[in-house]
Amino acid sequence: MIRTILFKIILGIYFLLWTPFLLVGLVNKKLNNFFVITDARGVLLLARLIAGIKYEIHNTPTEENGIPVKPNENIRLDGKAIIAAKHMSMLEVAILATNIPNCFFIIKRELLWIPIYGWAFWRMGLQPVNRARGKTNMNKLANAVAKKIMNGQILIIFPEGTRVKPGTRPQLRRGLLYLAHELKLPIMPVGTDAGVYWPKRGRMRPGTANVYFETLLPCNASLDEIRDAINKHSA
Repeated sequence: MIRTILFKIILGIYFLLWTPFLLVGLVNKKLNNFFVITDARGVLLLARLIAGIKYEIHNTPTEENGIPVKPNENIRLDGKAIIAAKHMSMLEVAILATNIPNCFFIIKRELLWIPIYGWAFWRMGLQPVNRARGKTNMNKLANAVAKKIMNGQILIIFPEGTRVKPGTRPQLRRGLLYLAHELKLPIMPVGTDAGVYWPKRGRMRPGTANVYFETLLPCNASLDEIRDAINKHSA
């Protein structure tokens, strides 16, 4: 528990020390993005040095028994897809942000109200959503997301809607299906066991957290199919 307390204290100080850089970065989007991503890399470094948490990324195999996987209608030539990820902690957020170039997240709009950090998230182009408006907000959200994807960005969404404990399998929010249908994009499920090592609450544990990129699913996949894929290797 001492390790956890020490890590959280140092992490808080680290975030405070980064605020001047984020303020400067607001003047230029590229500079802002560089500072935010570098900040996230620092979080991963602190997790490794203080909490003893490393990470490993597992990609979908391109061959089975030495035979290349046959391309199918789910694979786009431009490589675009919606990344639907398991959400357990800040750890997988930092991992995805630092390993997927030019990505953006759909986040609850309240995160943009955080002083300085929220402004940096807005400058970076993270897409806020007002959950209270429900269906009335989806068309606007789809249009905003489509513009970012047309500009070459990659969407990452946490369809469970919030951080969950290891072993839990909540229903996914239907907004993911709406976006996939509207944008005609396949879905890349991503599982993780990050919550075992960096839980939403409680003691952190040293070890190697895993992030699993599963096989692409078509845009008309069901919520049950997506949930099963996300949880295939998740804790």
